[in-house]
Amino acid sequence: MNIGLTYTGSEQKHNNYIQWLRQDGEIGIITLSTETKENKGSIEDCDALVLSGGIDVHPGYYNSDNIVYPNKPQQFYEKRDAFEKNVFSVAQQRKIPVLGICRGMQLINCILGGTIQQDLAGKNTIHKAIVDEKGVQFDKAHGLHITAGTLLYEIAGRERAVVNSAHHQCIADTAAELQVSALSDDGIAEALEWKSKTGKPFLLCVQWHPERMHEFLIENTAMSAGIRNRFLASLKK
Repeated sequence: MNIGLTYTGSEQKHNNYIQWLRQDGEIGIITLSTETKENKGSIEDCDALVLSGGIDVHPGYYNSDNIVYPNKPQQFYEKRDAFEKNVFSVAQQRKIPVLGICRGMQLINCILGGTIQQDLAGKNTIHKAIVDEKGVQFDKAHGLHITAGTLLYEIAGRERAVVNSAHHQCIADTAAELQVSALSDDGIAEALEWKSKTGKPFLLCVQWHPERMHEFLIENTAMSAGIRNRFLASLKK
């Protein structure tokens, strides 16, 4: 069995995902990328898909013509957007499990018709990325509320949890097929999943980074290990 993992653009960050997912010797990781030197295979060879984090999705994917906004990337990577949209579509056609992380969550929402708030603009301070004296960005931990009756609640087994945060954008309008299954304490959507799961493959999207929660020594919590284990279990069904 193989998990397709889209390339985040950084070898170090990509390795975080690999180490996080590789908790089962039976699972292989196939890197999916638009770049030939990074691409290791095809979505057709994968039994599950992880859409990783990275730079902002191009505004055209949520029907906005505003490409100038605070904290926007120096340049968008539309080639990656198009590639991952196609990869997700194939995954849905094949009905394989999908996990969307940070940018991956936002892209899935856009593909299904939702929109993005382009910048939090300091209004939600618990989501503001921290930058150290060398200009290096790192995470910030914050609490969230999980909606009872959702897939994420089944995984967590509780309504409260702590996660990490390193994003300047968030979900604005939720796609019609999706529901918000977790909110931060300042009302930002932190997780999405199918509104109706009947006949649908596993899908969970989270705004935080479970693959690097070891930096806060909370890698064994439900919001990291629990999500990974449930995702791997869905792959084996």
